[in-house]
Amino acid sequence: MPLISVDQAREYILSHITELEAETVHLFDAVGRVLAEDVVADQDIPPFRNSAMDGYAVQAADTASASPEHPVLLRVVGTVAAGMAPNMTVESGVAARIMTGAPVPPGANAVVRFEDTSEVWPPERRPPNGTIAILRPVQPGENVREAGEDVQRGRTVLRRGDRLRAAEVGLLASLGHSTVECVRRPRVGVLATGDELVGPDEPLTPGKIRNSNEYTNVALVRLAGGIPVPLGIARDNVEDLTAKIRRALDENVDLLITSAGVSVGDYDMVKNVLAAEGEVHFWQVAIKPGKPLAFGTIVTEGKRVPLIGLPGNPVAAFVAFEVFVRPTIRKMAGLKPLFRRHFRARVQEDITNSGRRHYMRARVWRDEATGELLATTRGSDVRVQGSGILSSLVWANAFVVVPEGVTFIPAGETVDVELFDWPEEVF
Repeated sequence: MPLISVDQAREYILSHITELEAETVHLFDAVGRVLAEDVVADQDIPPFRNSAMDGYAVQAADTASASPEHPVLLRVVGTVAAGMAPNMTVESGVAARIMTGAPVPPGANAVVRFEDTSEVWPPERRPPNGTIAILRPVQPGENVREAGEDVQRGRTVLRRGDRLRAAEVGLLASLGHSTVECVRRPRVGVLATGDELVGPDEPLTPGKIRNSNEYTNVALVRLAGGIPVPLGIARDNVEDLTAKIRRALDENVDLLITSAGVSVGDYDMVKNVLAAEGEVHFWQVAIKPGKPLAFGTIVTEGKRVPLIGLPGNPVAAFVAFEVFVRPTIRKMAGLKPLFRRHFRARVQEDITNSGRRHYMRARVWRDEATGELLATTRGSDVRVQGSGILSSLVWANAFVVVPEGVTFIPAGETVDVELFDWPEEVF
Protein backbone atom coordinates (compact mmCIF):
# COMPACT_ATOMS: atom_id res chain seq x y z
CA MET A 1 0.00 0.00 0.00
CA PRO A 2 1.55 3.36 -1.00
CA LEU A 3 2.30 6.14 1.47
CA ILE A 4 -0.35 8.82 1.74
CA SER A 5 0.23 12.36 2.97
CA VAL A 6 -0.54 13.59 6.47
CA ASP A 7 -3.29 15.85 5.19
CA GLN A 8 -4.86 13.07 3.12
CA ALA A 9 -4.78 10.67 6.06
CA ARG A 10 -6.23 13.17 8.49
CA GLU A 11 -8.93 14.30 6.08
CA TYR A 12 -9.86 10.69 5.36
CA ILE A 13 -10.08 9.75 9.05
CA LEU A 14 -12.19 12.78 9.91
CA SER A 15 -14.53 12.13 6.99
CA HIS A 16 -15.48 8.88 8.74
CA ILE A 17 -16.11 10.58 12.09
CA THR A 18 -19.36 12.22 13.21
CA GLU A 19 -20.25 14.23 16.30
CA LEU A 20 -21.82 12.08 19.01
CA GLU A 21 -25.37 12.43 20.28
CA ALA A 22 -26.46 14.63 23.20
CA GLU A 23 -26.68 13.60 26.83
CA THR A 24 -27.99 15.35 29.94
CA VAL A 25 -25.19 16.60 32.17
CA HIS A 26 -25.45 18.01 35.69
CA LEU A 27 -24.21 21.57 35.81
CA PHE A 28 -21.50 20.64 38.31
CA ASP A 29 -20.00 18.36 35.65
CA ALA A 30 -20.60 20.59 32.63
CA VAL A 31 -17.44 22.72 32.55
CA GLY A 32 -15.40 21.99 29.44
CA ARG A 33 -18.33 20.28 27.72
CA VAL A 34 -19.95 21.35 24.44
CA LEU A 35 -23.56 22.50 24.25
CA ALA A 36 -25.82 20.33 22.12
CA GLU A 37 -28.63 22.91 21.89
CA ASP A 38 -29.25 26.65 21.96
CA VAL A 39 -30.14 28.11 25.34
CA VAL A 40 -32.87 30.77 25.32
CA ALA A 41 -33.52 32.82 28.45
CA ASP A 42 -37.02 32.23 29.82
CA GLN A 43 -36.67 35.03 32.37
CA ASP A 44 -34.97 38.38 32.91
CA ILE A 45 -31.64 38.60 34.74
CA PRO A 46 -31.83 40.24 37.16
CA PRO A 47 -35.52 39.42 37.58
CA PHE A 48 -36.27 42.71 39.39
CA ARG A 49 -34.82 46.18 39.92
CA ASN A 50 -32.21 45.91 42.67
CA SER A 51 -29.58 47.92 44.40
CA ALA A 52 -25.99 47.80 43.18
CA MET A 53 -24.73 49.27 46.47
CA ASP A 54 -25.35 49.30 50.19
CA GLY A 55 -27.01 52.66 50.79
CA TYR A 56 -30.37 54.45 50.75
CA ALA A 57 -33.07 54.18 48.10
CA VAL A 58 -34.34 57.67 47.28
CA GLN A 59 -36.06 59.83 44.73
CA ALA A 60 -33.14 61.40 42.88
CA ALA A 61 -34.84 64.82 42.71
CA ASP A 62 -34.72 65.06 46.52
CA THR A 63 -30.90 64.98 46.45
CA ALA A 64 -30.33 67.67 43.78
CA SER A 65 -29.01 70.31 46.20
CA ALA A 66 -27.10 67.95 48.54
CA SER A 67 -23.50 68.69 49.47
CA PRO A 68 -21.27 68.05 52.50
CA GLU A 69 -21.78 71.70 53.53
CA HIS A 70 -25.53 71.65 52.95
CA PRO A 71 -26.77 68.07 53.35
CA VAL A 72 -30.35 67.08 52.56
CA LEU A 73 -32.22 65.42 55.45
CA LEU A 74 -34.60 62.57 54.60
CA ARG A 75 -36.82 60.50 56.86
CA VAL A 76 -35.97 56.77 56.89
CA VAL A 77 -39.08 54.62 56.47
CA GLY A 78 -37.52 51.16 56.77
CA THR A 79 -34.84 48.73 55.63
CA VAL A 80 -34.76 46.37 52.65
CA ALA A 81 -32.34 43.44 52.88
CA ALA A 82 -31.32 41.10 50.07
CA GLY A 83 -33.92 38.37 49.77
CA MET A 84 -36.75 40.54 51.14
CA ALA A 85 -39.69 42.04 49.37
CA PRO A 86 -40.01 45.77 50.26
CA ASN A 87 -43.06 46.67 52.36
CA MET A 88 -42.77 50.42 51.95
CA THR A 89 -43.05 53.09 49.26
CA VAL A 90 -40.40 55.77 48.85
CA GLU A 91 -42.14 59.11 48.42
CA SER A 92 -40.58 62.54 48.18
CA GLY A 93 -38.80 63.44 51.40
CA VAL A 94 -38.13 59.88 52.56
CA ALA A 95 -35.49 57.18 52.06
CA ALA A 96 -35.23 53.42 52.63
CA ARG A 97 -32.07 51.79 53.91
CA ILE A 98 -31.14 49.13 51.35
CA MET A 99 -28.53 46.42 50.92
CA THR A 100 -26.76 45.28 47.74
CA GLY A 101 -29.01 43.02 45.68
CA ALA A 102 -32.19 43.96 47.52
CA PRO A 103 -35.26 44.96 45.47
CA VAL A 104 -35.59 48.73 45.02
CA PRO A 105 -38.88 49.76 46.70
CA PRO A 106 -41.64 51.43 44.69
CA GLY A 107 -41.17 55.16 44.27
CA ALA A 108 -37.36 55.11 44.49
CA ASN A 109 -35.32 55.64 41.34
CA ALA A 110 -31.74 55.89 42.71
CA VAL A 111 -29.54 54.66 45.55
CA VAL A 112 -27.16 56.87 47.55
CA ARG A 113 -24.12 54.96 48.82
CA PHE A 114 -23.53 54.79 52.57
CA GLU A 115 -20.25 56.62 51.91
CA ASP A 116 -22.23 59.63 50.68
CA THR A 117 -24.42 59.91 53.75
CA SER A 118 -24.08 60.86 57.40
CA GLU A 119 -23.22 57.21 58.14
CA VAL A 120 -19.60 58.29 57.66
CA TRP A 121 -19.89 60.98 60.36
CA PRO A 122 -18.92 60.42 63.99
CA PRO A 123 -21.95 59.28 66.05
CA GLU A 124 -22.22 62.61 67.87
CA ARG A 125 -22.66 64.52 64.58
CA ARG A 126 -25.31 62.28 63.05
CA PRO A 127 -28.91 63.49 62.76
CA PRO A 128 -31.56 62.01 65.10
CA ASN A 129 -32.68 58.40 64.70
CA GLY A 130 -35.04 57.96 61.78
CA THR A 131 -33.24 60.61 59.70
CA ILE A 132 -30.37 60.39 57.24
CA ALA A 133 -28.27 63.22 55.79
CA ILE A 134 -27.49 62.98 52.08
CA LEU A 135 -24.10 64.53 51.21
CA ARG A 136 -24.15 64.47 47.41
CA PRO A 137 -26.74 64.32 44.63
CA VAL A 138 -27.51 61.20 42.62
CA GLN A 139 -28.96 60.87 39.16
CA PRO A 140 -32.04 58.80 38.29
CA GLY A 141 -30.97 55.18 37.86
CA GLU A 142 -27.69 55.64 39.72
CA ASN A 143 -26.60 52.48 41.61
CA VAL A 144 -29.74 50.67 40.42
CA ARG A 145 -29.68 47.48 38.36
CA GLU A 146 -32.73 47.32 36.12
CA ALA A 147 -34.67 44.11 35.54
CA GLY A 148 -33.25 42.40 32.43
CA GLU A 149 -30.15 44.60 32.50
CA ASP A 150 -27.92 41.53 32.11
CA VAL A 151 -30.14 39.17 30.11
CA GLN A 152 -33.58 39.82 28.68
CA ARG A 153 -36.20 37.12 28.44
CA GLY A 154 -36.34 35.54 24.98
CA ARG A 155 -32.68 36.21 24.17
CA THR A 156 -30.49 33.34 22.94
CA VAL A 157 -27.68 33.49 25.46
CA LEU A 158 -25.67 30.40 24.40
CA ARG A 159 -25.40 28.61 21.09
CA ARG A 160 -25.13 24.97 20.14
CA GLY A 161 -21.43 24.19 19.85
CA ASP A 162 -20.37 26.65 22.56
CA ARG A 163 -17.86 25.24 25.03
CA LEU A 164 -18.92 25.73 28.61
CA ARG A 165 -16.48 27.65 30.77
CA ALA A 166 -17.06 28.67 34.36
CA ALA A 167 -18.89 31.84 33.24
CA GLU A 168 -21.30 29.91 31.02
CA VAL A 169 -22.00 27.46 33.85
CA GLY A 170 -22.81 30.37 36.15
CA LEU A 171 -25.11 31.93 33.56
CA LEU A 172 -26.98 28.65 33.13
CA ALA A 173 -27.44 28.41 36.90
CA SER A 174 -28.75 31.99 37.03
CA LEU A 175 -31.36 30.99 34.42
CA GLY A 176 -32.55 28.10 36.56
CA HIS A 177 -30.77 25.22 34.82
CA SER A 178 -29.39 22.47 37.04
CA THR A 179 -28.71 20.25 34.01
CA VAL A 180 -27.78 20.97 30.41
CA GLU A 181 -27.73 19.05 27.12
CA CYS A 182 -24.15 18.45 26.00
CA VAL A 183 -22.48 16.47 23.26
CA ARG A 184 -21.55 13.09 24.67
CA ARG A 185 -17.85 12.57 25.28
CA PRO A 186 -16.44 9.64 23.30
CA ARG A 187 -15.45 6.45 25.08
CA VAL A 188 -12.01 5.62 23.71
CA GLY A 189 -10.59 2.14 24.11
CA VAL A 190 -6.82 2.16 24.69
CA LEU A 191 -4.98 -1.06 23.89
CA ALA A 192 -1.25 -1.78 23.93
CA THR A 193 0.12 -4.75 21.99
CA GLY A 194 3.30 -6.75 22.29
CA ASP A 195 4.77 -9.86 23.94
CA GLU A 196 7.57 -7.71 25.34
CA LEU A 197 5.32 -5.48 27.49
CA VAL A 198 4.90 -5.67 31.26
CA GLY A 199 2.98 -3.37 33.60
CA PRO A 200 4.68 -0.58 35.58
CA ASP A 201 4.45 -2.62 38.80
CA GLU A 202 5.74 -5.88 37.31
CA PRO A 203 9.39 -6.96 37.47
CA LEU A 204 11.51 -6.52 34.36
CA THR A 205 12.86 -9.79 33.09
CA PRO A 206 15.24 -10.20 30.11
CA GLY A 207 13.70 -8.90 26.91
CA LYS A 208 10.80 -7.08 28.62
CA ILE A 209 9.98 -3.35 28.67
CA ARG A 210 7.42 -1.29 30.56
CA ASN A 211 4.02 -0.62 29.02
CA SER A 212 4.33 3.17 28.81
CA ASN A 213 2.18 3.70 25.69
CA GLU A 214 -1.09 2.65 27.32
CA TYR A 215 -0.57 5.11 30.17
CA THR A 216 0.50 7.92 27.85
CA ASN A 217 -2.48 7.35 25.59
CA VAL A 218 -4.95 7.19 28.46
CA ALA A 219 -3.65 10.58 29.61
CA LEU A 220 -3.81 12.00 26.08
CA VAL A 221 -7.39 10.77 25.59
CA ARG A 222 -8.46 12.51 28.78
CA LEU A 223 -6.70 15.75 27.78
CA ALA A 224 -8.32 15.61 24.33
CA GLY A 225 -11.81 15.48 25.84
CA GLY A 226 -12.52 11.75 25.70
CA ILE A 227 -13.23 9.12 28.34
CA PRO A 228 -10.39 6.57 28.29
CA VAL A 229 -11.25 2.87 28.58
CA PRO A 230 -7.94 1.07 29.36
CA LEU A 231 -7.90 -2.43 27.86
CA GLY A 232 -4.46 -3.62 28.97
CA ILE A 233 -2.01 -5.53 26.80
CA ALA A 234 -2.80 -7.80 23.86
CA ARG A 235 -0.11 -10.35 23.14
CA ASP A 236 1.27 -10.89 19.65
CA ASN A 237 -1.18 -13.53 18.52
CA VAL A 238 -4.42 -13.33 16.62
CA GLU A 239 -6.51 -14.93 19.38
CA ASP A 240 -5.55 -12.53 22.15
CA LEU A 241 -5.74 -9.43 19.96
CA THR A 242 -9.15 -10.49 18.63
CA ALA A 243 -10.40 -11.12 22.16
CA LYS A 244 -9.22 -7.67 23.32
CA ILE A 245 -10.88 -5.94 20.37
CA ARG A 246 -14.13 -7.74 21.07
CA ARG A 247 -13.86 -6.76 24.73
CA ALA A 248 -13.55 -3.14 23.59
CA LEU A 249 -16.80 -3.53 21.70
CA ASP A 250 -18.44 -4.99 24.80
CA GLU A 251 -17.29 -1.82 26.63
CA ASN A 252 -19.25 0.24 24.06
CA VAL A 253 -16.27 2.24 22.90
CA ASP A 254 -16.80 4.87 20.22
CA LEU A 255 -13.17 4.73 19.08
CA LEU A 256 -10.39 2.20 19.59
CA ILE A 257 -6.71 3.09 19.53
CA THR A 258 -3.93 0.54 19.63
CA SER A 259 -0.18 0.98 19.91
CA ALA A 260 2.34 -1.20 18.02
CA GLY A 261 1.56 -4.10 15.74
CA VAL A 262 0.97 -1.99 12.62
CA SER A 263 4.37 -2.26 10.95
CA VAL A 264 5.64 -5.03 8.65
CA GLY A 265 7.27 -7.34 11.20
CA ASP A 266 6.50 -11.02 11.68
CA TYR A 267 4.47 -10.31 14.81
CA ASP A 268 2.63 -7.17 13.70
CA MET A 269 -0.92 -8.47 13.87
CA VAL A 270 -3.18 -5.40 14.12
CA LYS A 271 -3.72 -4.97 10.37
CA ASN A 272 -4.57 -8.65 9.89
CA VAL A 273 -7.00 -8.78 12.80
CA LEU A 274 -8.56 -5.51 11.72
CA ALA A 275 -9.10 -6.92 8.24
CA ALA A 276 -10.74 -10.00 9.72
CA GLU A 277 -12.99 -7.99 12.07
CA GLY A 278 -13.82 -5.14 9.68
CA GLU A 279 -12.03 -3.01 7.11
CA VAL A 280 -8.51 -1.64 6.70
CA HIS A 281 -8.44 1.72 4.91
CA PHE A 282 -4.70 2.51 5.01
CA TRP A 283 -1.66 1.73 7.08
CA GLN A 284 1.26 3.90 6.01
CA VAL A 285 1.53 7.70 6.19
CA ALA A 286 4.31 10.01 4.99
CA ILE A 287 5.05 11.34 8.47
CA LYS A 288 8.13 11.28 10.66
CA PRO A 289 8.02 9.79 13.20
CA GLY A 290 4.94 7.59 12.88
CA LYS A 291 5.01 6.18 9.33
CA PRO A 292 3.28 2.88 10.30
CA LEU A 293 -0.23 4.09 11.12
CA ALA A 294 -3.36 2.06 10.48
CA PHE A 295 -6.90 3.28 10.12
CA GLY A 296 -9.89 1.04 9.73
CA THR A 297 -13.35 0.20 10.93
CA ILE A 298 -14.52 -2.66 13.12
CA VAL A 299 -17.95 -3.83 12.03
CA THR A 300 -20.16 -5.66 14.50
CA GLU A 301 -23.93 -6.06 14.85
CA GLY A 302 -24.56 -3.11 12.59
CA LYS A 303 -22.21 -0.81 14.52
CA ARG A 304 -19.07 0.61 12.96
CA VAL A 305 -16.27 1.52 15.39
CA PRO A 306 -13.24 3.35 13.96
CA LEU A 307 -9.81 2.06 14.93
CA ILE A 308 -6.55 3.99 14.73
CA GLY A 309 -3.46 1.83 15.08
CA LEU A 310 -0.53 3.87 16.38
CA PRO A 311 3.15 2.94 16.07
CA GLY A 312 4.90 1.21 18.94
CA ASN A 313 7.79 3.61 19.48
CA PRO A 314 6.69 5.97 22.28
CA VAL A 315 7.48 9.27 20.55
CA ALA A 316 6.02 8.09 17.25
CA ALA A 317 2.85 7.03 19.09
CA PHE A 318 2.65 10.44 20.80
CA VAL A 319 3.11 12.33 17.53
CA ALA A 320 0.55 10.18 15.72
CA PHE A 321 -1.93 10.68 18.57
CA GLU A 322 -1.54 14.45 18.41
CA VAL A 323 -1.83 14.58 14.63
CA PHE A 324 -4.60 12.04 14.04
CA VAL A 325 -6.33 10.88 17.24
CA ARG A 326 -6.73 14.19 19.06
CA PRO A 327 -8.74 15.88 16.26
CA THR A 328 -10.81 12.68 15.92
CA ILE A 329 -11.78 12.77 19.59
CA ARG A 330 -12.49 16.49 19.44
CA LYS A 331 -14.77 16.07 16.44
CA MET A 332 -16.69 13.32 18.22
CA ALA A 333 -17.04 15.52 21.31
CA GLY A 334 -18.07 18.61 19.32
CA LEU A 335 -14.94 20.49 20.38
CA LYS A 336 -13.51 23.26 18.20
CA PRO A 337 -11.06 24.01 16.79
CA LEU A 338 -10.09 20.46 15.85
CA PHE A 339 -6.40 21.28 15.45
CA ARG A 340 -3.87 23.08 17.58
CA ARG A 341 -2.82 26.58 16.63
CA HIS A 342 0.42 27.07 14.73
CA PHE A 343 2.89 29.91 15.21
CA ARG A 344 6.10 31.05 13.59
CA ALA A 345 9.35 30.88 15.51
CA ARG A 346 12.99 31.48 14.64
CA VAL A 347 14.93 28.22 14.80
CA GLN A 348 18.32 28.33 16.50
CA GLU A 349 20.13 25.62 14.52
CA ASP A 350 20.24 23.99 11.10
CA ILE A 351 17.58 21.36 10.46
CA THR A 352 17.95 18.44 8.06
CA ASN A 353 15.00 16.29 7.02
CA SER A 354 14.24 13.14 5.02
CA GLY A 355 11.50 14.78 2.95
CA ARG A 356 8.51 13.45 4.89
CA ARG A 357 6.54 15.87 7.04
CA HIS A 358 8.60 15.87 10.23
CA TYR A 359 7.22 16.67 13.68
CA MET A 360 10.43 17.48 15.51
CA ARG A 361 10.37 17.80 19.28
CA ALA A 362 11.20 21.37 20.17
CA ARG A 363 11.42 23.85 22.98
CA VAL A 364 9.78 27.22 22.21
CA TRP A 365 10.15 30.37 24.25
CA ARG A 366 9.62 34.10 23.84
CA ASP A 367 12.63 36.41 23.66
CA GLU A 368 12.19 38.87 26.51
CA ALA A 369 13.91 41.69 24.63
CA THR A 370 12.21 41.40 21.23
CA GLY A 371 9.05 39.45 22.00
CA GLU A 372 9.90 37.07 19.15
CA LEU A 373 9.27 33.33 19.48
CA LEU A 374 12.43 31.23 19.35
CA ALA A 375 12.73 27.48 18.94
CA THR A 376 15.36 24.81 19.35
CA THR A 377 15.22 21.16 18.39
CA ARG A 378 18.32 20.29 20.41
CA GLY A 379 17.97 19.14 23.98
CA SER A 380 20.80 18.13 26.27
CA ASP A 381 21.26 14.94 24.24
CA VAL A 382 21.95 14.72 20.49
CA ARG A 383 19.53 11.76 20.32
CA VAL A 384 16.57 13.93 21.33
CA GLN A 385 14.89 13.37 17.95
CA GLY A 386 14.92 9.58 18.21
CA SER A 387 11.43 8.03 18.01
CA GLY A 388 12.08 5.99 21.14
CA ILE A 389 13.34 8.85 23.32
CA LEU A 390 10.26 9.38 25.50
CA SER A 391 12.12 11.81 27.77
CA SER A 392 12.38 14.21 24.81
CA LEU A 393 8.64 14.85 25.23
CA VAL A 394 9.24 15.84 28.84
CA TRP A 395 11.77 18.39 27.63
CA ALA A 396 9.72 19.62 24.68
CA ASN A 397 6.66 21.87 24.67
CA ALA A 398 6.09 21.99 20.91
CA PHE A 399 6.74 20.45 17.53
CA VAL A 400 8.69 22.15 14.80
CA VAL A 401 6.71 21.04 11.75
CA VAL A 402 8.98 20.61 8.73
CA PRO A 403 6.85 20.44 5.54
CA GLU A 404 6.93 17.61 3.01
CA GLY A 405 9.69 17.95 0.46
CA VAL A 406 11.83 20.24 2.64
CA THR A 407 15.21 18.65 3.38
CA PHE A 408 17.11 21.57 4.91
CA ILE A 409 16.29 24.67 6.94
CA PRO A 410 19.19 26.95 7.96
CA ALA A 411 19.54 28.37 11.43
CA GLY A 412 17.84 31.74 11.77
CA GLU A 413 14.90 30.91 9.49
CA THR A 414 11.36 31.07 10.79
CA VAL A 415 9.62 27.73 11.06
CA ASP A 416 6.12 26.46 11.77
CA VAL A 417 5.64 25.41 15.40
CA GLU A 418 2.71 23.63 17.01
CA LEU A 419 2.52 24.09 20.76
CA PHE A 420 1.27 21.07 22.69
CA ASP A 421 2.27 22.04 26.21
CA TRP A 422 2.04 25.80 26.55
CA PRO A 423 -1.12 27.78 27.37
CA GLU A 424 -2.22 29.27 24.06
CA GLU A 425 -3.91 32.19 25.85
CA VAL A 426 -0.50 33.90 26.13
CA PHE A 427 -0.53 34.26 22.36
